[in-house]
Amino acid sequence: MARVGAFPGSGLTDDIDGRSLVEVIGSVTEAMLSVESAENELRYRLSKIVRATAPLMQVLTVAHRLRLPDWLGFSGAVYQPVLNHLTGRPLDYGIKDYDLAYFDASDLSYESEDVVIRRVKAAFDEPLRSTVEVRNQARVHLWFEAKFGEPYGPLSRTADALERFTSTTFAVGVRLEPDNRLHIEAPFGLADLFGLRLRPNPRRKTVHFSRTSADVLRRWPELVIDNEPCSSSGVN
Repeated sequence: MARVGAFPGSGLTDDIDGRSLVEVIGSVTEAMLSVESAENELRYRLSKIVRATAPLMQVLTVAHRLRLPDWLGFSGAVYQPVLNHLTGRPLDYGIKDYDLAYFDASDLSYESEDVVIRRVKAAFDEPLRSTVEVRNQARVHLWFEAKFGEPYGPLSRTADALERFTSTTFAVGVRLEPDNRLHIEAPFGLADLFGLRLRPNPRRKTVHFSRTSADVLRRWPELVIDNEPCSSSGVN
């Protein structure tokens, strides 16, 4: 059995399974830094892929110019170019639409949202005009359950919506900042996406995972479904 003693007056053990507490803390810190470094590398790779996807960059550039409140481009328009890059397909393969989200709780009426939808669509030419989907995340809870049959509580900001996505793989959003930097939101990290793993959201159980993953697998059969619990977290 490992000797366990205490640092005088500290309440901390000085030996854990044959290692000193300092060694244990050092190992944990090293592991955390390694995870953070790996995540930062994936964010860099994501930024390069996004910038190389011309239609997506056009959407982000227009959204930046329109100054929508708390906006993000997210969902398939962001994660699917990564899948295409990793599987050797054209970057815009399989992209059906470009989800553009914003957050404005000052007016939750559809009429107010529709004004923004029309304003955004008017800023694009075809085919993007027909494929950009604009939604005010502040009012999603008003219609989500009626449409999808599952309860959905109010959000407090756009990025919170990512934590409700069906899969950790899909939960990534980007925004073009005034300094031309790409801000990335990924509450579960990017390891599943770049690892070609489809993992259900551990924070929100949904009956739609099987159907959604089957649709994605039809277009990207290289992906693997992984139903193990996910403990990863992003560094926003």
